[in-house]
Amino acid sequence: MKKWGFLLCIILIGYIVTQSTAALQQKEGVPIVILDTDEKYRGYHEATTQDMKQQIHKGNLVLVNSKHPIHPEGIRSDVVYVADEEDLLQGYGIMDQTLMLSREVTAKFQKMVEAAGKEGVRYFLMSSGYRDFEKQDELYRQKGSDYALPAGYSEHNLGLSLDIGSSLAAMSEAPEGAWLEKNAWRYGFILRYPKDKVNVTGIQYEPWHFRYVGMPHSAVMYKNHMVLEEYLEMLREKKDVSVDLDGVTYDIHYYQVSQDAKIYLPENDAYDISGDNMQGVIVTVDKSS
Repeated sequence: MKKWGFLLCIILIGYIVTQSTAALQQKEGVPIVILDTDEKYRGYHEATTQDMKQQIHKGNLVLVNSKHPIHPEGIRSDVVYVADEEDLLQGYGIMDQTLMLSREVTAKFQKMVEAAGKEGVRYFLMSSGYRDFEKQDELYRQKGSDYALPAGYSEHNLGLSLDIGSSLAAMSEAPEGAWLEKNAWRYGFILRYPKDKVNVTGIQYEPWHFRYVGMPHSAVMYKNHMVLEEYLEMLREKKDVSVDLDGVTYDIHYYQVSQDAKIYLPENDAYDISGDNMQGVIVTVDKSS
């Protein structure tokens, strides 16, 4: 009798824990499922460690802060003068004719402001984009550490980040700022330095600074209230996870790149590789392809 009572107690505890975890995930946002060990690499092939080493410091998820400077290979190769891209210069204004940004990120930004315009939010300004190290150093010397970061330690040196303004008011008060804070994740962008994450990012609240990380990462970060530092830490801890967004499943694999590391890439599914700018790479697989 005692034995059956003990087993029933274990079963009940297991059920309660499972239900509590599921409820917590539902409350927080996107459920993050750890992949089954036997299934996660079916249909994959092994990649060479040397190839992966070249990926560590580049990609949409590289972490740039006071401890992790940009490596030359991390700078986007498609940086353009936005004013020269007439097909991408619709629905917003630019503050400077010499403003530069990744062409891909500019296209994503235009798509985002077009969506906002359909909801009556249409007074966007792009005030800053890519800066080379020389320009960043000049800004740092002129403005000081309260306003700028040293060359190589600013996300603006990547080509993935931009400062967005409004012609109506400061972004903390403008409808453009409110719309972006709620919707930017749908287009692959995150508010990089939120008000309540200063202790994590080390940077004061910047309602104008947005960073492109791509889907599904922007969705997971937004819906689970994470900044990039926290998201990368979660991936390093869990290693292999799966998320479902609007019926599309993404498998995300984190690998620490070392001499004896085994790193796998899918045979047939579309995938993207990004380094974390530390010691690892993230392989994101779109299972719908």
